[in-house]
Amino acid sequence: MFSSKLCCIKGFSSSPLLALKSFTCVPIDSSQGQCTVTYTVSGLNTRLAAQCKSKPQRQVCKTVLKHFDAQYSEELGEQWWSARDVLLNPLSWQYGVLLNRFSDLANLRQCLTALGYTNLLPQTCPESQSHTTHMPLQCFIHRDPVRIPTQGHHSGWLKQYYLLNAASLLPVLTLNVKEGENVLDLCAAPGGKSLAILQAATPGLLHSNELDKHRYDWLLKTLESYFPPTLRRLLSVTHLDGRSIGSMRPGAYDKVLVDAPCSNDRSWLYTPDTHQGEMWLKERTQLPLLQKELLCSALAAVRPGGVVVYSTCTMSQAENQSVVEAVLASYQGVELLDLDQQLIDSLSDHFYFAHLRPSVGQLVIPQKGKTWGPMYVSQLRRIY
Repeated sequence: MFSSKLCCIKGFSSSPLLALKSFTCVPIDSSQGQCTVTYTVSGLNTRLAAQCKSKPQRQVCKTVLKHFDAQYSEELGEQWWSARDVLLNPLSWQYGVLLNRFSDLANLRQCLTALGYTNLLPQTCPESQSHTTHMPLQCFIHRDPVRIPTQGHHSGWLKQYYLLNAASLLPVLTLNVKEGENVLDLCAAPGGKSLAILQAATPGLLHSNELDKHRYDWLLKTLESYFPPTLRRLLSVTHLDGRSIGSMRPGAYDKVLVDAPCSNDRSWLYTPDTHQGEMWLKERTQLPLLQKELLCSALAAVRPGGVVVYSTCTMSQAENQSVVEAVLASYQGVELLDLDQQLIDSLSDHFYFAHLRPSVGQLVIPQKGKTWGPMYVSQLRRIY
């Protein structure tokens, strides 16, 4: 049994990474050969070599694909077949660049803009503001499947950016954390959503939890790589079973994010071997029970009037709408909230929102030119 004691992150550093002065970017296009592009950024000649070399393709697990074809063609209809085309072509996938407001970003923004990146969200703060001043969450996206290099973990340095599927920001945007609120990220590893929460606002407390030991260590490293010492008092990280936190800390949080363990569609399609794929598909039937228990724990942990956001990275109705409907039917004093329509409208140019049956929550699914997702999001409020 894990201890219920919250443990604060230690060992942060305020030293920012050196400003990135050049990228070697790889625009992935299977129809192109080798191309070289030259940009001038703030007087610097930045040579961007893009080499689209033939690389061994990841093998699709036919057992998983057959299962997905049967399930998703029934649940999503024609929407599945266009999503399927994207999922089966990793070379078409787009990558978002989430900026770290606690690092020096001036040169990075210029480089990204020169590369053709644009901000996913409208910005209201001027670019001239110091990086120490709070700015809205910033995620840069590209219309093409360009992926800039990842930044390695170095003790004593703060990374400038985090690469992610931009649709994974939808749960954080829906949570809409305000300054000073107490927030629980119930299933936090590898840490991207905890990172995004702190980019969007400065909470009174951010409690990031992860049960799996390997992923917990990964979470710790992520937090150390992006957050300065001044935030240590705001962060708590635990290695607990999320199903127990609601009873351990009832009503302790203003908002809770449940990014639940799920049958990750992108990963499962590329299961290393058929036997592993068959095992995962059997385990898949047990996931909705775990997801319902986690969601109930989150509702117990949030204060009356507080909000819980439930999310997954699967298109499975059994793990999405059905989980939310089951909890609504069994948990008293909870109501389903619509996602902010203004937010949905602002993202519709970049994300493809599927037509769900039943219409509970929102589901982003990948489509040609909009390869973000899958990402399901639903929002609930505890009434009493």
